Amino acid sequence: MNIDEKDRLIIKHLSENARMPVSELAKRVGLSGPSTSERIRRLESNGIISCFTVELDLAALGYPLQAIVRIKPRPGNMHIVEEMILNEPGFLDCDKVTGDDCFVTRLALRSIADLDPILLPFHEKAETNTAIIKSSPLRGRMPV
Repeated sequence: MNIDEKDRLIIKHLSENARMPVSELAKRVGLSGPSTSERIRRLESNGIISCFTVELDLAALGYPLQAIVRIKPRPGNMHIVEEMILNEPGFLDCDKVTGDDCFVTRLALRSIADLDPILLPFHEKAETNTAIIKSSPLRGRMPV
């Protein structure tokens, strides 16, 4: 699907505030409400917009710390380690990557003391490398 500048503006504004009323969105992109609604439906049906979501303040939910954990499974343990990641609710994101590590994950923590109980079960099946996140100056930027 080809998207034009109006579609890009719709995507930009919805990525900043998915709850923006269509009337407000239409004003910002210079279209009528029905035209804007139709474009949103088309973007959804073509898979460009896959869902509308919320951004959570993890610190306000009791998770003031986050960590990036790179995980390199030991030989023969790739699927086991992937299942372990999927079954650990502290992991927020997981990407399979090329290079020395197979997984790059993001972990939410209530305190630094929570890190060992989460990662210890992995040490028999994988090597881990952890970095505590100090801040996130850029998150979720849209490429359009």
